[in-house]
Amino acid sequence: MGALLDRIEGPEDLRRLDVPELEVLAEEIRAEIVRVVDRNGGHLGSNLGVVELTLALHRTFDFRKDRLVWDVSHQTYAHKLVTGRRGRFEGLRQFGGLSGFTCRLESPYDLFDIGHAGTAVSTALGLAVADAIRGRDALSVAVVGDASMGCGPTFEALNHAGGRKGRLLVVLNDNRMSISRTVGALSQYLNRMRTQPLYRDIKKEIREILGRIPILGRSVEGALEHLWERLRHTIVPGLIFQELGFRYYGPIDGHDLRLLLRTFENLRGEPGPLLVHVLTEKGRGYAPAVADPARFHSSRRFLSENGDGPHAHPSYTSTFQDAMLEIGREDPDVVAVTSAMLEGTGLAPFAEAFPDRLFDVGIAEEHGATFAGALAAGGVKPVFAVYSTFCQRAFDQVAHDVALQEAPTVFALDRAGLVEDGPTHHGAFDIAYLRVIPGMVVMAPRDGRELRAMLRFALGLRRPVAIRYPKAPLPEGLPEAHAPIDLGRMETLREGQDVALLAYGSMVETAWRAAKILEGRGIDAAVFNARFAKPIARADLVRIARRHPTIVTLEEHAAIGGFGAAILETLNDADPGSARVLRITLPDLFVTFGSRADLLASLRLDADGVAESVESFLRAAAPAPMPVPAPAPL
Repeated sequence: MGALLDRIEGPEDLRRLDVPELEVLAEEIRAEIVRVVDRNGGHLGSNLGVVELTLALHRTFDFRKDRLVWDVSHQTYAHKLVTGRRGRFEGLRQFGGLSGFTCRLESPYDLFDIGHAGTAVSTALGLAVADAIRGRDALSVAVVGDASMGCGPTFEALNHAGGRKGRLLVVLNDNRMSISRTVGALSQYLNRMRTQPLYRDIKKEIREILGRIPILGRSVEGALEHLWERLRHTIVPGLIFQELGFRYYGPIDGHDLRLLLRTFENLRGEPGPLLVHVLTEKGRGYAPAVADPARFHSSRRFLSENGDGPHAHPSYTSTFQDAMLEIGREDPDVVAVTSAMLEGTGLAPFAEAFPDRLFDVGIAEEHGATFAGALAAGGVKPVFAVYSTFCQRAFDQVAHDVALQEAPTVFALDRAGLVEDGPTHHGAFDIAYLRVIPGMVVMAPRDGRELRAMLRFALGLRRPVAIRYPKAPLPEGLPEAHAPIDLGRMETLREGQDVALLAYGSMVETAWRAAKILEGRGIDAAVFNARFAKPIARADLVRIARRHPTIVTLEEHAAIGGFGAAILETLNDADPGSARVLRITLPDLFVTFGSRADLLASLRLDADGVAESVESFLRAAAPAPMPVPAPAPL
C-alpha cells in the first residue's frame, strides 16, 4: 500500500489531508485496486473511474449521519478502502473475505446489499422521506451510473422524487459505459450535454456583467429569468432533469478534486432534490483499461508480470456464443436480444457478424422480454440472452407478454446457479419463477454439446422456452453419446439398482462423480440426466420409481419450487408408490460470495458432499435389524 493509504482508518482521516495529498492518495488507491483485482478478480474499470468522486463524497459529507447509496455497488472498492476495511482488502471477493459489492455485515457505511441496477434513487428517496417523517436532518446521496439512468426503476424514482422536496442528492456518474458502451436515446442526450459549456457558469457571468451596469443592470435583471429559460433550452436541449423537478449542476470533471469538493461543499445545505452530473473515465489510471473498458469491466490476471492468466477452458458461455453464430448463419430469422450484457452473454461475435439482428436494449430486462416476445409475434426467432438473476426482474413480462401470448421466445439464462459475486448475482430462483408460468418449457444441458442441441431444439419448438446453464467450464468425463432430445424425457447415463440420481443441468457431472464414489462404498447408483424441469414425462419417472427404492434429485437451485419439487409433484400426481425421495438443493437462504467450487463444497453440493448425503440417507432409511431373542433359560 501507499504511505497515505496506510494512514486511512476511516473517512475522518480524509479531512486531515489537503487537496494535493488527496490527489496522491487517489493514485495509491488505484494502485491497490489494480494489484488486488489482478490477483482476485473483480470489477476494475468502474472502480478506477470513481476514486476522486469517492474521496470527495466522504470528505464533504459525514455518512455516519447522512446516507450514501451506490447503484449496483460494483464500483465501491475505493469506498471500502476508506471506510475501515483497508486491512481486509486482500480478501476481496474471496470466500470468507470482503464482498465485491456493498454488504451490511461489513460496515455501517454499507446500508444495503446491492448488486442490481436501477435501485439507488428509489432507495435514497425512501431514506430521505423516512428521515423527514422522523424529523431527522440528513442528506441522502445516490450515486448512479449513466447506464443505470436508462433503467425503468430509475426513471420511476426520478419522477417521484421530482415532486417532493426532501433532502436528496443524485450524483450521475457518467462514463459512457455499462459493460459495453451505453446505448439508447438517453445516452445520446447525455452526450450532447457533455459537449456543451457549463451553462450555470454562463448564467453567473451574465449576472455579474449586468451588475456592473447600475441602471441598465437593474432594469434588465427582471428579464434575466426569462432569458435564462430560453438559454437553458438552447444550450442543453430538453434539460430533462430540470423538467423532472431536479436542480441540475454540471457536467463537471469527475477527476478534478478541487472542483468536486467545491461543488459538494456548496450543495451541503441546499434544498433538494439535486442532481450533479459528473464526467468520469472508466479505467482511469490504468491505460489498458482506458483503451478497452469492456474487457476490463471485470478482470483477473491482467498484469504483464502475471502473463495472460490460465488457459481458458471452453465454457457454457463460449459454447452458446459459437452456437449462436452457427445458427445465425443458417437461419436469417434468428435474432438476439441482450440487456447491456453483450460481452458477458457471448453475443459480441453475433453482433459483429449480424449487426442488424442484434438488439442491446440497455439495462432494461422488462422491456427486453416484451420486445423479444413482440419480435416472435412478428415472425422472427428471438433468443434473449440474459443472466438468470436479471431475468427475474422481468417475471411479469415473461408471463404476460411472452407466455400468455404464446410467443415462441427462447430465454438463454446464463449464470444459472452459483457465481462468485454472491447473493445478488446467484441464479438460484429461475426454475421456480419460470416453472409456474403456463406453457413454459424449462430445460438445462449437461454439457456443451447438449447446450447446442437444446438451442436448436428450442428454436424449432415454437413455444416459450428457457435454457439455464452455469458460469462454469464444460464438464469432462461424462459419456459422449447423447440420446436425442425429446420433450420432457430424461437420458439414462448409468444403470444402478440401489438408488437413482436424477440430476438437472450443472449437477449431472456432480451426480456422475458421486456415483463413482458410492460404487466404491458398495452402493450401486443409477444416473439420469433430467434435461427438463418442465414438462416431465410421467411414464419415465414412474418407471424409475418402480425400479429404484430411493430417488435423489440434484439441482443448483433453491429447494422451494425447483426441480426436486417438480419431481415430487409429478410422482404424487402419477403414482406415489413407495420410493423415498431425497432432494439435494441450495439451502433456503441467501448464499454468500466466493468461488463456485468453494461455495458448492461448503454447501455439500460437490461430489463428495452428495455421496455422503446419499449414503447417510440410505443408512437412515434402512430397516433396523430384527432383535435376536435371548435363549430361554434351562
